Amino acid sequence: MNVKLKTPISSDETANLRIGDIVYISGKIYTARDSAHKRMVEQGSPVDINGAVIFHAGPIIKKSGDKYDMIAVGPTTSTRMNPYEPQILKMGAGLIIGKGGMDKATSEALIHFKKSYLSAVGGCAALYVKSVLKVNSVHWLDLGVPEAIWELEVKEFGPLIVTMDSTGGNLYDEVKKRDYS
Repeated sequence: MNVKLKTPISSDETANLRIGDIVYISGKIYTARDSAHKRMVEQGSPVDINGAVIFHAGPIIKKSGDKYDMIAVGPTTSTRMNPYEPQILKMGAGLIIGKGGMDKATSEALIHFKKSYLSAVGGCAALYVKSVLKVNSVHWLDLGVPEAIWELEVKEFGPLIVTMDSTGGNLYDEVKKRDYS
């Protein structure tokens, strides 16, 4: 099923997503990698993440005067965020986007908070950047450009695939269960 969502994302919306659904997001999304996740857990978030979409990505940015332009933005491997993701979900994140799946603790948090993890296709940074209307702001630039939190205004950002849902469904587990003999 194709689903179009607008941020902020409610638990009612995420609770209805199922593995295999294709999602497109409009509104604000935030990039955050492991250093930003660690700091959010330790110090609190510089942005309101209640219902926010957190994208595990390290964008390529070009600065033009006092404005930032997004050159490319693709997913980074999500397993590095495993130590922090349950807490980020507890803080109110609406959806997580990344690459490669996440661990059992994150799956349990997704179930508990009725949230979902979406996979972005690696190697599609030039495709995804076409959905970025503008860079609204940046936080924690002292962490470096890839690790900073970038607030992006997006329109129909995707396609994204629901790979872990609020019922415990996990697309990676479904593939492992198949008998290819």
